[in-house]
Amino acid sequence: MFDLETPIFLLLLFCLFAACAFEFVNGFHDTANAVATVIYTNSLKPTQAVVWAGLMNFLGCVLGGVGVAMGIVNLLPTDLLIDTSLSHSIAMILALLFTAIIWNLGTWYLGIPASSSHTLIGAIIGVGLGHSYLKGDLSGVNWDKAKEMFTSLLLSPMFGFAMAIILMFLLRRILDKKMRKVVFDEPEKGKVPPIGVRLTLWITCTLVSFFHGQNDGQKGIGLVMLILIAILPAHFALDNNLEATKIKAPIEAISSIVSKTDTLLLGAKEKEQYHKLLGGIKKLNGFVDEKLVAGQFANTDRIQVRKNLITVTKSAEKLIASENVTMSEADKNTIKKQSGELKKSTDFAPFWVILMIALSIGLGTMVGWKRIVVTIGEKIGKNHLTYAQGASAELVAASTIGLASYFKLPVSTTHVLSSGIAGTMVAKKGIKNLQPTTIKTILLAWILTLPFTIIVAASLFVLFRTFAG
Repeated sequence: MFDLETPIFLLLLFCLFAACAFEFVNGFHDTANAVATVIYTNSLKPTQAVVWAGLMNFLGCVLGGVGVAMGIVNLLPTDLLIDTSLSHSIAMILALLFTAIIWNLGTWYLGIPASSSHTLIGAIIGVGLGHSYLKGDLSGVNWDKAKEMFTSLLLSPMFGFAMAIILMFLLRRILDKKMRKVVFDEPEKGKVPPIGVRLTLWITCTLVSFFHGQNDGQKGIGLVMLILIAILPAHFALDNNLEATKIKAPIEAISSIVSKTDTLLLGAKEKEQYHKLLGGIKKLNGFVDEKLVAGQFANTDRIQVRKNLITVTKSAEKLIASENVTMSEADKNTIKKQSGELKKSTDFAPFWVILMIALSIGLGTMVGWKRIVVTIGEKIGKNHLTYAQGASAELVAASTIGLASYFKLPVSTTHVLSSGIAGTMVAKKGIKNLQPTTIKTILLAWILTLPFTIIVAASLFVLFRTFAG
């Protein structure tokens, strides 16, 4: 299918295997986030819990779309992602993979609930900074996208902590005295909870598993797409299933609206985006009108078409977000809609990629869960998890992850659920109910993951690039 020399083909297979390994590790690293509560409340047996969680992770990944995945891909500028030197692209991918797998395996072995999201994003930013170091500027990272992701990763655990406290407070007020005793007292060891409680905890476990597969699975999809675009840009820079002529109508609609803009009101940055937008549209029109081969872009043109499509969509979005641009809401909505149509050519993942990652995260979920389960179930608070705590923490985690996926943002399932459980412990008996050693360990992993992965990935990238020449 692909015209590759044998060494490059074998390296591609290795990179894809490593990406699957990362998602497999992610699966068993994060299994505890869904099953710890149902196991420690005796709602499900461990085997039942992890198999069910694996299935839900698989379904979440298959049905979750690619919005978060494309956010991961778009962290890197196109010039770095699609380097003219194949050896440079391979250096980038290997630095990413080695960094992510080293940190994930290390924290799992130590039983630390570290974040695979922070790990992957830190590794990608590290590669970008390594590229910036070699180039002598800061163009190696899409800083707007990085800021958006940092905000999401930073705020989501705080949100989970606060919402868990609020939910516990509401449950105490809503439930009658008899029910409060059932759900707020520590469960007897080995005793199966009432059917209503079991059903509630089973539902929350299902939701966390599904949304984990949706959000974290997309990170694996994004990683595979980084590999494919970097090594085989002619095949994966654009979605071959879309007709090339389909971009003609959207760019004409955007051009028609933008051309009416009063440029005298624009500042320097707006004018730069305005001219970038019109320049990208002109180039895309040239490709569509003059260079199509059997209705498709030639392999030699796909990289440039991708660059121009990204330029047009990004410039259009920045332009309509500016207060200096005089444009009706109807015109702004039209541009948003047409930009979305253009993104279909660049923001995609073949189904075989989605299925491969879904299987990896689903199977990974079914093994290796015990280390992190012990930390979450026994070591965050000084008391055994109650039914109310388990349900509250998981409901908050599922809601937070689901909302993040809807807005195409990555979050850490590990940190959201851990902070949710910590919130329930505080709601029960105050801050003194937390185990300081475990909380310090989790916070340390939260603080260190990004710096560690950024530094290691940047160092490995520079090292690999130096050897690659």
